[in-house]
Order: sequence, then structure tokens, then C-alpha cells
Amino acid sequence: MNNYQPYYSDNSDQALDTRVSQVMKRVYVKMFLGLLVTAFVSLWCVQTPAVISFFATHSWSMWVLIAVELGMVFAISGGINRLSSSTATLLFFLFAVVNGLMLFPIFFAYTSTSIAKTFFITAGVFGAMSVYGYFTSQDLTKIGSFLIMALFGLIICVVVNMFLKSSTMEWIISFAGVIIFIGLTAWDTQQIKRMALMAPTDTVSKLATLGALSLYLDFINLFLYLLRFFGSSRD
Repeated sequence: MNNYQPYYSDNSDQALDTRVSQVMKRVYVKMFLGLLVTAFVSLWCVQTPAVISFFATHSWSMWVLIAVELGMVFAISGGINRLSSSTATLLFFLFAVVNGLMLFPIFFAYTSTSIAKTFFITAGVFGAMSVYGYFTSQDLTKIGSFLIMALFGLIICVVVNMFLKSSTMEWIISFAGVIIFIGLTAWDTQQIKRMALMAPTDTVSKLATLGALSLYLDFINLFLYLLRFFGSSRD
């Protein structure tokens, strides 16, 4: 998230603070709408027998969705400067739709009550860390770099455990995932704030989309890892 170069003007500190506040509001609104889209798509899938039957008989479809998600993430984050604001926003909400298709199986694995409980726990933790990232005077750059490396290590461990199928390793991965995405929430928030201070006015909408995507991913991943601890199995 460093595609923007410093932008200098004669704006007062108050004007800059106002712009940052406006950018952050747009980031959180877009992120919230993205979460709503994902939730509605997942609930629709759960209530649609044809969708359930399709995914149950075509296991490869989940791998296709994973590939599509990765492509969208790279398209938005890597090509944000080339995309129009409307295209970037459209891709973000399409990503939210695809993620809804990916996540609906959790409603068959966990009880609705435990999913709702975990969602509110996630919202509380996410909110606290995002507020910290916004207001802290501490530079989180070094911590962020470490967390990114840890995230790559986590992904490798997840892939390895797909073959090992170790329950102990799964719990370790879940614990590490919670810690990593708690830290990334604070770091991403600080990065978005800094970019809002430097970005030209005509790029604000794109920045809001990029920021919403980053925080959306932090929230979803934190939710999924916390679900391992707070989710109640239907079995």
C-alpha cells in the first residue's frame, strides 16, 4: 500500500485532518458495505439448495474461487493507479461477492449463535486495534514488515498442514493467525492514514477502495481464526 507519492500543498493542518477524517469514513463505509455483501451472499447460498448441491458435487469450484479472489486482490492493489475509481470499487464488491460464495460452508460447520458471537468479538477486537492504529504516535512500520513475513510463514504452514492434517498444528496456526491479523489491523489503519495525508485529492476515492480492501481482509481473516476458538460445532 505504497503507490502514492507525497503531495504538498498550502492546506492547513486542520484541512489535512479533515481530509484524513473524510477518507477514513469512506474506507470504513466501503468496508462495512463489503462485509454486508459477503454476509448476504453467504446467507443466500445457505438457503439455495441448487448452490449447495453444485458446490457439494464440484469440489474443484472452491479452488477456482480461491484463484479468482487472488486475481482480484492483485488487480486492485497492484493496478490501483491504472484503474478508474468506479472500476476499482466494482472489483472490490465483486470480491466481496466471491468471498461470500467461499464462506457459506461455515454455516454448516458452526452454529449460527456461535458465528454471530464470534462476529461481535471480531468487531470489538478489530475496532480497538483500528482505533489504536489511527491514533498511536508509534511508528508501526517495523512491526508491519515483521507481520507481513509472518503472514507468508503462516500461509506456508497452512499449506503444509493440508497434507499433515495435524490438529495440534491447526491450533498453533489459528493462534498465530489471530495475533498476526490483530497486528495487521493496526498497521494497515496507520498506513491508510499516512496515505490519506500524502495522496492528491483526485485519488481519494481509489485510496478509500484500497484501504477498504485491506481492512476487509484483516477483518475476515481475524473472524475466521477466532471462529476456531469461539465457534461451536454442529456435530
